Amino acid sequence: MFGTVIRYIGRKPKPKMKSIELNTPPEQTQTITRVIFDILKEHGPLNIADTWERVKDVGLRGLTSKRRMKIVLRWMRERQKLKLICNHVGLQKQFLYTTWFTKPK
Repeated sequence: MFGTVIRYIGRKPKPKMKSIELNTPPEQTQTITRVIFDILKEHGPLNIADTWERVKDVGLRGLTSKRRMKIVLRWMRERQKLKLICNHVGLQKQFLYTTWFTKPK
């Protein structure tokens, strides 16, 4: 009993994650989020690589890298514009981004 209390007190609390702030102009942010939302709405649940391929085909000026797109996707998920679902394929997990209105296949 005493050892359990010591272990519980000795743990550090989980650090708080601060919210993501995009440093692009609001008009450009709105354009980027609208295009990504339309892509995910039209083509169903997509992983990051497939989403990046679709965004490159559209040719957005504001998104220059996959890393930047991941930050925007995380920002959209934080604002509850998108949701992240986990699809188990055998022993592997597949994380897919989708809109709240899309039914998983």
